[in-house]
Amino acid sequence: MPNRSRQPLLYVLHSSKLHGTERVALDTAKGLADEFEPILFGPPGPAMEEAQRLGFEAHRFTGAKQFAKSLRPCLARYRSLTFVATGVMHSAVCLALNLLYRRRIRHFHIVHGGSSDLHSYGRKKWLNHTGVRFLAVSDWTKQKLISYGTRADLIEVVPNSIPADRVASCPRRPRYDAPGVRQAIVVCRLDPMKRVGLLLDALDCASGELKQISFTIYGTGGESDALKRRAAASHSNVHFAGFSGDVPARMAQADLLVHTCPQEPFGLVVLEAMSANLAVLAADAAGPGAIIQEGINGFKFRPEDAGHLAQRLLELRHAPAEAFNAVAAAGRRTVEETYSSKKMLEKYRSLFRPVTGDY
Repeated sequence: MPNRSRQPLLYVLHSSKLHGTERVALDTAKGLADEFEPILFGPPGPAMEEAQRLGFEAHRFTGAKQFAKSLRPCLARYRSLTFVATGVMHSAVCLALNLLYRRRIRHFHIVHGGSSDLHSYGRKKWLNHTGVRFLAVSDWTKQKLISYGTRADLIEVVPNSIPADRVASCPRRPRYDAPGVRQAIVVCRLDPMKRVGLLLDALDCASGELKQISFTIYGTGGESDALKRRAAASHSNVHFAGFSGDVPARMAQADLLVHTCPQEPFGLVVLEAMSANLAVLAADAAGPGAIIQEGINGFKFRPEDAGHLAQRLLELRHAPAEAFNAVAAAGRRTVEETYSSKKMLEKYRSLFRPVTGDY
């Protein structure tokens, strides 16, 4: 067996889209590359292309059989490794193959959540007695796992973060110099879980009083066509811009990020907005509800309450510039201090580090 200076870190993605889960995975692998040797597995797509661009060994697969075929050489190559999965199938394949190879594996299952409770939380309990440890991205995610039967003693909470160099270099919104909100944006997938339709419900409740705010929605998904039709019929101030490859620049040009999802496991987009000095209005629930302190580093509304969302938007439509500047400054501090990438990487290093140096 080869004697290597870095612990192999096998990281398996269930998707190769560059959503928050995949971006955090790549950032984590890059941040740990001084001590670990990242080896990425995932379906063909942008995330795997980015892994290769970063210089990581990358293995593409579609389905359990191909994954097992691509994993076997790695298990044959190393005596000891760290294995990180995001799907139950990935963990199951690794556990099954290791009945043959008998490697020393530090096995982790990262839970970022998703559009289906069954896939995101319900099936994780199947791994309760396998030696797998779970990494939840928020306390809310941990409680969801427990509610679906995952053992609490197996779960560690490791919040997401944005790399410090990206925070330092991202475009920043200038100081607010006029009262109120004129340009608001939404950045998310357009699927039922994200509840973008709640914004249209809120505009209905406001009876035209919010027409002076322009809402631009960045994202694609299964609800896209239905939401576009509804907005075209009654809300000419709502625009659908599709996917944007330059979200930070869009944030730096806006006055407010509106985040409607009441079941967001973490809320990376909230940290991205805070990094850009952009004020955030989010549902007081799940991950964003924990990140935001009302009136201090952002604003909140009652989840699934279109009337309260409309009320908060009306309040912010006339709020003084000083209020926005205060939450923008506090939001930036939240990213740099509470959710720093240094803290996240230190936690992952301590968890992923091998028990023995023999690998």
